[in-house]
Amino acid sequence: MDLAFLHPLYEQPGPWASVYVDLSRHAEDTARERQLTAGAVARELAAQGADEATCRAVQEAVDDLRHSSDPHGRALFARAGRVVLDPPLARPPQGGTTAHWAPLPRVSPLLELMGEDPVCVVAYIDRKGADFELRSALGSREAGGVTGRQWPLHRTSSAEWSERHFQLRVENTWEHNAAEIADALAVCQEETGADLLILVGDDRERRAVHERLPKRLQHCVVEATRGAGSRLLDDEVERLRAEHVRARTQEDLDKFLAARTPDGEGRAAAVEGVPALVEAAREHRIDELLLIPEGPDTHREVWIGEDADQLAVRRTELKTLGEQHSWSARADDALLRSAVMTGAPAIAVTPALPPDAAEEADAPVGGLGALLRWK
Repeated sequence: MDLAFLHPLYEQPGPWASVYVDLSRHAEDTARERQLTAGAVARELAAQGADEATCRAVQEAVDDLRHSSDPHGRALFARAGRVVLDPPLARPPQGGTTAHWAPLPRVSPLLELMGEDPVCVVAYIDRKGADFELRSALGSREAGGVTGRQWPLHRTSSAEWSERHFQLRVENTWEHNAAEIADALAVCQEETGADLLILVGDDRERRAVHERLPKRLQHCVVEATRGAGSRLLDDEVERLRAEHVRARTQEDLDKFLAARTPDGEGRAAAVEGVPALVEAAREHRIDELLLIPEGPDTHREVWIGEDADQLAVRRTELKTLGEQHSWSARADDALLRSAVMTGAPAIAVTPALPPDAAEEADAPVGGLGALLRWK
């Protein structure tokens, strides 16, 4: 998961209000209910020590969601009287709306609630061209398309030489259109950053486009078995998206497990456990942070300074390192800040693997692990 969008949360000092708003319920009294929620959230933040300006900013932001059509929810991160970031959620917060006031923004729930939501382009292909649709957990929208040659498109049944020549021209038209569709789909993927391409159409048309897509995209292309007119197509698209997430998560876990095995010199390229991760973060050696939200290590207390690489298991360690100001923080929040600010992507694995599957896969026992850069 690319976490560059979180930079604004770490470029300004805390403390931070982190609010997860449940917008999944829609009824006649929803607007009134959300208005009451806005007041309750402000009171909860005030009880945790938040300043009046930030409480007011959050209350106004939640109140503004009274008539929101968001299907799941919204996260709000605020400080110093201003909401800095308010991303939509791909699933409702478990347990309803929650509010946190802490030195660092409470980001781990966001990774889980946004999920590994692959942006997907569905290409509806026929012999004349294709229409593209962009899909995510937040809905779908048109994403352009392409129109190829319109003639000739249909074979004849005659065996005459002239007719065979005509059929060859039909074949050439099909191949030309398939190449144009593949080129346009590659451009669409690059412009949208889509993680997955799903081809919908007749077998031959799907296969012709699939074969002509660039090699760099072959790993993220699948062909749907349902046609554009099938009422089961939407279900198949969602299944393919979920399978893509599971496969990518398993790849991440496999890479972590392989890197955890020491090499011939006794060095491992992956570590787990808070002390080892804190040391790696201080040395800017975390290449990829693996996070299982609500794992036992995620709740552990660590100590942080003003900069992302100023963290320690004990407060005295920061003083030894020359840091005069320190605050207590959760391990997951501190390590996420360090990973984001040193350019390492964070990968949340729990949404794609149920607890029993994560255990069978030998995922990080405490919920935190990392692939390392060498010094």
